[in-house]
Amino acid sequence: MIFDPVTISGFSSQETPFYYYDLTLLHKTLLACKSASDKYDFHVHYALKANFNEQILNAVKNAGFGADCVSGNEVKKAIEIGFDKAKVVFAGVGKSDKEINEALDNDIFCFNVESVQELSIINELAGKKNKKARIALRINPNVDALTHQYITTGLEENKFGINQWELTTCTEVLKQSSHLELIGIHFHIGSQITDLDVFKSLCVKVNEIHNWFNDRGFQLRVLNVGGGLGVDYHQPDQNQIVDFEQYFKIFDQFLERRPGQEIHFELGRALVAQCGSLISRILYVKNGLKKNFIILDAGMTELMRPALYQAFHKIENLSRRENSNTIKYDVVGPICESTDCFGKEVELPESERGDLIIIRTAGAYGEVMASGYNLREHVKSVYSC
Repeated sequence: MIFDPVTISGFSSQETPFYYYDLTLLHKTLLACKSASDKYDFHVHYALKANFNEQILNAVKNAGFGADCVSGNEVKKAIEIGFDKAKVVFAGVGKSDKEINEALDNDIFCFNVESVQELSIINELAGKKNKKARIALRINPNVDALTHQYITTGLEENKFGINQWELTTCTEVLKQSSHLELIGIHFHIGSQITDLDVFKSLCVKVNEIHNWFNDRGFQLRVLNVGGGLGVDYHQPDQNQIVDFEQYFKIFDQFLERRPGQEIHFELGRALVAQCGSLISRILYVKNGLKKNFIILDAGMTELMRPALYQAFHKIENLSRRENSNTIKYDVVGPICESTDCFGKEVELPESERGDLIIIRTAGAYGEVMASGYNLREHVKSVYSC
C-alpha cells in the first residue's frame, strides 16, 4: 500500500487515531475470491466477526457472498444490511434462546450446531413456533491448524464443535427431533492458516466423517469446511491478495463431493485484512539507555490483536519514509496496561512527536475488537474510493 504525498497530507488533517480502508483493494480481493470460488461452484459466506463496518459489509454483500454469523446481533446486522436470508448461517458455541428464536423468526439458511444439547434446544424452540430448523453439525475433526494456540479451534481440547465419539448420540437425537432437518456437516479448525497442506488434512477427515453419515443413511446436502485462510502480515505489499485459486483448488482435488452436493466456506480475514490500516500519531518519544519508546495515541483499545495473542503487524512511519537513519523502538500505546504494545524493537526512521504511524493489515479483528476501556472514544473510520 503505497501512499502518495497528497494522501499522507490528507491523513495529517484528520484527527487520529482512525482506521483507513482501501475500498479499491477490498473490491479487487472480493472479485478474486468470487472468481476463484465460482470456478468450482463453491459457496462463500463472509465471517462478520472479522469486520462488521457497514461499508465493508455492503461491499461484501454486493459482491454476492453470504454471511457467517456467530451472534444474534450479527444475524440481525447481516439481514439489515441486505444479505439474502437464504445465505445466512448462524454458528457459535453458546447461542442463547433469544438468539435462536430471532434466527428462527428470520428463517435463516442454517444453524451450525456445536453440541448434543443444542440440538434438543433448537428442536424445542422450533417446535413452539411450528417450524423446522435446518441444521449442520459442527464436528471437531481433531486436525491441528498449525497456528497460534489461541486461534486453534479444531482440536479435542478446544471448546468448539461436537466430538466424533458423540456422533452416534447426535443421530439418535436427530431421529427423535421432528423440528430439525439435518442438511450438512460443518468444520472449522482455526484461523490464520498459512500452510495449505493443513486443508488437505482437513479434506481427508471430512471425507471420512462424510462417509460415516452416508453409511447410516444420511444424505447430506452441504459440506461446510469453514475458513481460516491466512494472510501475509510481514509483507503486505508483496501479497495484498491471497492465492484463492490454489486454496479452492485443494478442496476441489481432495474433497469427495457427491452429485448435487454444495461445498460451503466461511472466509473473513482473507477478504478484509489487507484493505485496513490503523493510522496513529506519535505523542511522545522516550529515548533510554537500553530501550527507546514511541508512544502512540492509538492503543490496545483500538487494536487488540498484539495484546491478545502477540500478533505481528508491520509498522511504518509515514512522515519520514525518506529518512535512512533508523532506530529500534518499542511501539506502545497510552493505555494503563503493560501489554499495550504493538511491537518491540521495531526498526523505524528516527521519529519525532507528531509523526504519522501506520499499522498495516488491520482490516480483520481490528475495529470490531475496539473497546471503551479507560473511557476511550470509539475509533473512527476513513475510506478511499
